[in-house]
Amino acid sequence: MKICDLTQFYSPVSGGVRRYIGQKSEYIRHHRPDCSHVVIVPGETTGMSGDDRVRTYTIASPLLSKTSRYRALTKLHLVEEVLEKELPDIIESGDPYQVAWKAVASGRGLDIPVVGFYHSHFPEAYIRTITKYFGPLAVSITDEICRKYVATLYNHFECTFVPSPVLANLLASWGVERTHTVDLGVDDAIFRPDVNDRDATRSRLGIPRDARLLLYVGRLAPEKNVRTLFEAFTLLHARQPGLHHLLCVGDGTQRSSLEDLRRSTPGVHWTRFCEDPAELASIYRAADLFVHPGVMETFGLVALESQASGTPVVGIRGSYMDRIIFTGQTQWATENSPRALADAIEKKFTIDLPASGLMASAQARQRYSWNTVFDRLLSLQSRIVDSYIP
Repeated sequence: MKICDLTQFYSPVSGGVRRYIGQKSEYIRHHRPDCSHVVIVPGETTGMSGDDRVRTYTIASPLLSKTSRYRALTKLHLVEEVLEKELPDIIESGDPYQVAWKAVASGRGLDIPVVGFYHSHFPEAYIRTITKYFGPLAVSITDEICRKYVATLYNHFECTFVPSPVLANLLASWGVERTHTVDLGVDDAIFRPDVNDRDATRSRLGIPRDARLLLYVGRLAPEKNVRTLFEAFTLLHARQPGLHHLLCVGDGTQRSSLEDLRRSTPGVHWTRFCEDPAELASIYRAADLFVHPGVMETFGLVALESQASGTPVVGIRGSYMDRIIFTGQTQWATENSPRALADAIEKKFTIDLPASGLMASAQARQRYSWNTVFDRLLSLQSRIVDSYIP
């Protein structure tokens, strides 16, 4: 079976979609000799790399953000050329904009089944923006438009993969048919506890061994709610100067806010990007606590990786990632505010964090290894291919 992933939600320096696609390629290469993988994503230049098992096509696309390196894939005729050349057995569309509609059209023209993966609950971002600047009528209109758009697009797919059962139920209430809950995963050979490299990693990063190290990994973007994290850290420093340190790994449009924090508050560290999974696992293990301020996550891949590495997570209750938190949310913030998040962080340090992390690691690695995830996913895709009627 030849599987094609097509998306513009792809950055060379960050993103859960990039991790998901990369892990799928590795799984197919090492565990599925009966399959091959074709990836079509935007890039700086147009070209192809790889071999008969795994090939990546990049299509030259303009930058949407110089920091996060996301691009708008506009040369849709080149997408068509690749699909005509490769003729995959199934196409998986990973974003909800013009590329998704191209996947639908190409699939129909080439008699190839097309499925969608609902990686991002993008309507929430639009509604939050409208709520900030306009009144209830505008919010209601925007909400109705988003619901109709989502149902119209995703009902063109043979099925829609959704990384949360709660979110799948929400989409079904909007009129989206044929949804399947599909988990994301973690490389359990890399993201695992190892107390021996904690001090060495901190020394390499210039972080004191005895500091309470808070970690954030992800884009520095409004939809990630990072300003709430930055303001919470400011409060923590005001309460107990020098006790907490914050390490952020990632880049994005709100880098300037992080830079302001670094200038005004001691103990803030930044790494733009960590490409090596083993190094990222070491960074997770070096932290005492992973702080996830997001309230719009559809899954929470970095939270899963942190727990698999033995580092517990704290955040704000009520997102779609609540189900993958294995140490309870008693200490978590109950509202989206800097003070509530700061209080939650302090409360989390009243428990035995290393013991909590080890318990979380065992459950995360057992339930969510990538091999288990992709075994299920490819089995589902194979059934779709076998039952497809053009």
